[in-house]
Amino acid sequence: MAESEGVASSTIAVHRCAWAPTLPAELAAMVAPPVSVSSLPVAEPAPPAEVRRAKQAKLRGNMPSVPQYSRPRRAG
Repeated sequence: MAESEGVASSTIAVHRCAWAPTLPAELAAMVAPPVSVSSLPVAEPAPPAEVRRAKQAKLRGNMPSVPQYSRPRRAG
């Protein structure tokens, strides 16, 4: 088997939707709910340094790590 056949190149997702309010409830109960299907390419994993920076940003509440937001330094 070729490498391109053994590795998935995209992900497929199926999302269950709801019928429009114009369809009577007794009819909607007799048929399957509508679905939407989406397909996205598989993303390459981020390098460890980028993952670490993203985790730190999430913990900071996405505040930038610039000097104006850092703790004041003590006078020495």
